[in-house]
Amino acid sequence: MIRPIIALVGRPNVGKSTLFNRLVGRRRSIVHDEPGVTRDRLYGTATFERWQATVVDTGGFDPGTESNLIAAVRDQVMAAIAEADLVVFVVDGRAGLTSLDEEIARILRRSQRPVLVAVNKIDNAGREAEGADF
Repeated sequence: MIRPIIALVGRPNVGKSTLFNRLVGRRRSIVHDEPGVTRDRLYGTATFERWQATVVDTGGFDPGTESNLIAAVRDQVMAAIAEADLVVFVVDGRAGLTSLDEEIARILRRSQRPVLVAVNKIDNAGREAEGADF
């Protein structure tokens, strides 16, 4: 059976690796406050009862930066998007909608992949309104 591939995409430090670890049920991806810790694609299996999917953690996506490291991360993210059956666009609800989020959204629209937006870091009912911009 071929499992669907779900790519987690977003700008640096929005919680992609934390979500990845939660979905695969163990700490496989490094979670750190410093941007740039996740660089390559990391694959894991998410299991919900009898259903399974391959989940791909990606580095922080910054399409406009031209440094060699950021360009390499961007290439990894674009490869993950290309192979995905679904892209989960992870955003930071506390930070609000940023110009970088908008730029990533434009790229995801052009990818022709289904996209689900996951507003992260609004952990209680009092913060739910912070996700409205997305």
